[in-house]
Amino acid sequence: MRGMPAKAAALGACVAAVLLMVVGCTGAPAAHHHRHGLGAATYWNRNRLLGAVPFLPVHRAVPSAGEPASSHLAGLRAGLRVGALFDRDETGDHFCTASVVASPGKDLLITAAHCINGGKGSSGYNKDIEFIPDYRDGLAPAGVWTPLRLFVAPQWADSSNPDYDVGFVVLKPDDGKNIQQVLGANRLGGDARDQYLVHVTGYPDSSGAPITCVNWTTLVSDTQLRFDCSGYGEGTSGSPWVTRFSPLSRSGTIVGVIGGYEQGGDTAQISYSVRFGPAIQQLYQQAVAAEAASGQG
Repeated sequence: MRGMPAKAAALGACVAAVLLMVVGCTGAPAAHHHRHGLGAATYWNRNRLLGAVPFLPVHRAVPSAGEPASSHLAGLRAGLRVGALFDRDETGDHFCTASVVASPGKDLLITAAHCINGGKGSSGYNKDIEFIPDYRDGLAPAGVWTPLRLFVAPQWADSSNPDYDVGFVVLKPDDGKNIQQVLGANRLGGDARDQYLVHVTGYPDSSGAPITCVNWTTLVSDTQLRFDCSGYGEGTSGSPWVTRFSPLSRSGTIVGVIGGYEQGGDTAQISYSVRFGPAIQQLYQQAVAAEAASGQG
């Protein structure tokens, strides 16, 4: 599981680590994953980002025998348009990954539903978050972006149905610019095939930089896909599965995000995603409509 329950379960280990590392450690908030009071530019200085729990100084995932290995990116200049999600509270913790998806309003992210809404029995949406694209080692070269609206399907919000573990985030413009104007965007896929060659890029809690891996997806069920590669532990929920990536246009098509079954998987070697179909397209259209209603479409 790449969400808060696993993070909460690791609280004891984190408390022990504090004796050695002199860093803070927090448990899970009431609504899955997380939460500042000052302006973003002031609050998210490099010292705070470097101290964000649970980013730790680990720089390489160790693969199992015969298994693809993730590797750290020299930067996100390859055009994968990925960033880390952080809490906007006193902890400033990193907890998930999100990426820019093309939309008329040019201000839309895609992530896992469990990253932004606790699902059944929770207090609902976790709105007190920030998106930091191209984050690396305490730096925010593409700015800090604040959500305007969050969207998950009612099947997730009401019953935590893993077949609907996809969410969209409408961002506020930053200094008059839209996120898509700054970074570009990947298209949203919807053909619901079972095999894609995908680039998967995300931010594990064990590193202050993103990792990436390329492999084929496999079919798990009518509604779920699987991706095998080591290194995708806590913090990588919401990482986009980008297929048909073109180095020339620096863009591709998002056909999944880490989430779904077991909220993305119980091990760092195997990840899951909802198969994108009509329900995800409908949720996307709701987010696009919200962009338009806010004057961003």
